Amino acid sequence: MIETWLAELPHGITLSCRSAGERGRPLMMFLHGFPEAAFIWDELLEHFARPENGGFRCVAPNLRGFERSSAPREVEAYKAPLMIEDVMALAARESADGRIHTLVAHDWGGAFGWGAAQAHPDRVQRLVIINSPHPGTFARELRENPAQQQASTYMNFLARPDAEALLAADDYKRMWPFFTLMGAGPDRFGWLTDAVKDQYRAVWSQGLTGACNLYRVTPLKPPLPGGSVDAIPVPPRERLIVNVPTLVLWALDDAALLPGLLEGLEDYVPRLEVKKLPGATHWVSHEQPQVLAREIAGFIARTP
Repeated sequence: MIETWLAELPHGITLSCRSAGERGRPLMMFLHGFPEAAFIWDELLEHFARPENGGFRCVAPNLRGFERSSAPREVEAYKAPLMIEDVMALAARESADGRIHTLVAHDWGGAFGWGAAQAHPDRVQRLVIINSPHPGTFARELRENPAQQQASTYMNFLARPDAEALLAADDYKRMWPFFTLMGAGPDRFGWLTDAVKDQYRAVWSQGLTGACNLYRVTPLKPPLPGGSVDAIPVPPRERLIVNVPTLVLWALDDAALLPGLLEGLEDYVPRLEVKKLPGATHWVSHEQPQVLAREIAGFIARTP
């Protein structure tokens, strides 16, 4: 059974959360991306909360700026260290020892998952990344790979000053193609039912400024026409090394994040496993939740 509640954090941010499983059990945390919300993890929350699947305390926060979580209007309030602070403060509240047994993260959630594991290897025991680029390979591909530059041009649209107004117009007419233009096949979008659309509408209707601010604040996006890739920063190497056991699950039909982002990843993540998922898109958490559950469970079993 999914519970919903508000977590008031010591630094003044409130996160709306979804959870399953008893407090006091080892903590699994799930971080969503754009344009999603914590509800995408419900099936996995219930799965891993069951005693036969580990009996974890499973928590999925809505990130700052999403759903009913605090949504500062200032762009600077969405810098990665602040988003990571939210995650770790929630972990301190929900875990007896302040540690995250397994951190599962997708898309923008993955950006903060990479950062949390890098900055807090003593508190993040293992990391599962689902189609979210490591900042080292993302910076490289944005600077050197024209295909990834083209695939990421949508980021500049979402960073426009009027992006949230454009996205909300005509019953979110510009939002649905993020899902429906990904990949091909008559059955690919069977998960996008009227009920799921209503869940998304309920989230988006509470505001899109925070979500768009993630794209405004990041320097890791392709240059605008006439711009130079020299504006894309190359993060210092010491801020890129992730020393916790990490599983990367990569849906190969992701049109926005290309497989080249996996090349050289082992240089930054010494304890790395990569599992490629054919026949799945960026929205694999909707398309193949049972596959994700199986792969995550296997990884946990291999990394005591």
